[in-house]
Amino acid sequence: MNKHAPKEEMIKDLENILAKINALEVTAKDEEAKANVKILRKLTEGQIHSINEFEHLKKAIDLLTMQLFDVKDKINSK
Repeated sequence: MNKHAPKEEMIKDLENILAKINALEVTAKDEEAKANVKILRKLTEGQIHSINEFEHLKKAIDLLTMQLFDVKDKINSK
């Protein structure tokens, strides 16, 4: 199984996609195309947000794990 790209690389790729979406919006001729561009932008921005939130969750899990080990050590030392 292939590893996924690092967070920074994924964010950079998504920001490049956003730039292309912005260019599409400028060239959109009708309302349907503009609506599609808005959908693409929201999906891409949501993906960036999800990646950032996942990093926060990883940090929270790490902190919780450290606290669990601290509690375990205190219980075992009694």
